[in-house]
Amino acid sequence: HLSVAGVAIATVFANVISSLILLAILLKTDKPIRLSLHDLHPSRTVAARILRIGLPAGLQSSVFAIANIIIQTAINSLGTVVMAASSAAFNVEIFCYYVLNSFTQACTTFVSQNYGAGQLDRCRKILGVSITEGILATVLSIALVLSCGRSLLAIFNSSPQVIENGYWRMVIVFAGYVFSVLYESFSGYLRGFGISLVPALLTVLGVCGVRLVWVFAVFPQHPTFPFLMLCFPISLCVTALLMAGAVFHCRPAVREKAAAAQ
Repeated sequence: HLSVAGVAIATVFANVISSLILLAILLKTDKPIRLSLHDLHPSRTVAARILRIGLPAGLQSSVFAIANIIIQTAINSLGTVVMAASSAAFNVEIFCYYVLNSFTQACTTFVSQNYGAGQLDRCRKILGVSITEGILATVLSIALVLSCGRSLLAIFNSSPQVIENGYWRMVIVFAGYVFSVLYESFSGYLRGFGISLVPALLTVLGVCGVRLVWVFAVFPQHPTFPFLMLCFPISLCVTALLMAGAVFHCRPAVREKAAAAQ
C-alpha cells in the first residue's frame, strides 16, 4: 500500500537482487569470464579507453531522454486522454524496441571483436547482417504487436479514446523503427571501431535538434496528437541519413585495412 513509492522500492530491490545473482555466478563460474575480487585493480590506460568510448555513448543515450521530455510537455498540453494513451502505447512499443536494439548491440560487439582480431572484411559483413536481421525481426515483432495492439493497450486503460489514440501513436512510432535499425546499426558499427564521438554528435543534431524544432516551430501550427508523433519517424530518418553519411565518410574498415598494409 505504498502507491508510487512502492513501485520504486520494488524496482530497486529487483535490481539489487539481479546484481547479486550475477555477481555470484561470475565468482563461481569456471569459464574465462570468472571474476576474482582479489585481482581487481584500476588501470589508467583501460579507464581512459573506456571513457573515450563510454562518455560519448552515454551522451548519445541521454539525448533521447532530453528530447522525449520536451515531447512529453507537448503531449501534456493535449489533455489527460492523450497523456494516458501515450503512456500506455510507450509501454507496448518498448517490447519491439528491445528486439531491434538487441541486433544493433550485437553489431557493436561482433564488429569490435573482429576489428581486434584483424578480420576487417568480416566487419562490413556484420553490418549488413545486423541490418538485415534487425529489420526482419523488427517488422515481425511490430506485426505481432499491432495485431493485438488494442488488447494490449486495454491492459493499461480500457477507455476507447485512450486505446484509439494509443494505437495511432504505435502505428506512427513503429513507422520509424526501420530507420532506428539503420541509425543504431551504423552507430554501433562506428563504435565497434572505437569511433564514439561522431555518432553521439550526429544523434544530438538529428534526434534532439529535429524534435526540438518540430515541437516548438512545427507542432504549434497543427496541434494534434498524430501530427506531434510524426517527429519520431522524421527525426530517426534524418539521423539514419546522417549516420550513413558518417560511415561512408569514415570508412573505418577500409582505412584500417590500408593502414595495416603499409
